[in-house]
Amino acid sequence: MSGDRAQILCWSRELEQLHGRFSHRFTRSEPRETALAYLRGLLAPLGRKNGWTLAEQAGHAAPDRIHRLLNRIEWDADGVLDDVRGYVVDHLGDRDAVLVVDDTDFLKKGARSAGVQRQYSSAAGRTENCQVGVFLAYVCRRGRTLIDRRLYLPTAWTDDRQRCRRAGIGDDTPFQTKLALAREMVRRAITDGVPFLWVTAGPAYGFSASWRLELEEADVFHVMATTRHETLVTRWAVDHPVRDLFDELPRDQWERRPYGDAHGGRTADWARVEIRPRHRADRTHWALARRSAGCPDDVSYYVVYCPARTGLDELIRVVDSRAALEECFRTARQECGLDDYQVRRYPGWHRHMTLAMAAHACLTVLRARQRSTKESQRIAGSADDRDPRESDT
Repeated sequence: MSGDRAQILCWSRELEQLHGRFSHRFTRSEPRETALAYLRGLLAPLGRKNGWTLAEQAGHAAPDRIHRLLNRIEWDADGVLDDVRGYVVDHLGDRDAVLVVDDTDFLKKGARSAGVQRQYSSAAGRTENCQVGVFLAYVCRRGRTLIDRRLYLPTAWTDDRQRCRRAGIGDDTPFQTKLALAREMVRRAITDGVPFLWVTAGPAYGFSASWRLELEEADVFHVMATTRHETLVTRWAVDHPVRDLFDELPRDQWERRPYGDAHGGRTADWARVEIRPRHRADRTHWALARRSAGCPDDVSYYVVYCPARTGLDELIRVVDSRAALEECFRTARQECGLDDYQVRRYPGWHRHMTLAMAAHACLTVLRARQRSTKESQRIAGSADDRDPRESDT
């Protein structure tokens, strides 16, 4: 058997095992089989992964079965997501993992797709007609993948119930900010017992003092990006804009460190200042700053709650986890069809995202296993290369 064929069979079996975890979520055989075909298509080397190409990949004469899976047949996408998250925890679970929150947008035409409107697109760098999804990623030593998702609905949608009904959005679906969606996803991960040590998010989420307090009260460690204007209470109970804490900081208080391969191995100057009185001797709060080595005016700020003895390198690792989420978005789009969907309805969006995330989780687990195998072979090879006269003692 050739190596390529063996790899294909291995990947196919892994995908079938993942599918087996949630096949009970489908009460009929047709959607159950179509879901597996959908997953196979999402991982296939296709230029575009829309209804027609996925149907052709599955051997269907038309995309009708694909459309029924996403739009008509009843099945529990949130239940499938629970099963996918369980799969991630079983294969990648790590007590030192980081939960990372961020959103991404999907450019769309027209006004009928759920949640679509003219809003800022980070991908385009300008205001565009798009949908925005808020996602939660699981980042650990063995890999990183997406474990939760929510479609953001602007008030222009939630204030128009007839428009919502046409897009499959229930009357009981309220307006929620992106921050509220993020908080819900992290709460769900905590409730479901997902193993992790840290939570991190960008300034659009991390600026929320109420969310940081909620996490602190649950003793959840976090490194949350914030804006330079946010005022913080120091040990002397004086409110300071966070940037003022670092503007006059002596040079010897800054440490130059790399901050991850995800950033191309760049370096930056890092400093931290203790803030807030300690409520527990074994916990502390920091204001953390990262200053570009090449452009000193480029400074990012963070608010930290952590064990008292946490080192700077660990905080940098958590900050760098945000880049891992960007990698998740990129690979999920390029290899798992995250943005190649042709659904307009609210349930269909969540169904496609769930299956694309399942495909990405499978890919992540397979690659983690390959890396582990190669590392084991490397270690074994190093042992074989030793002089047999050498003693193990």
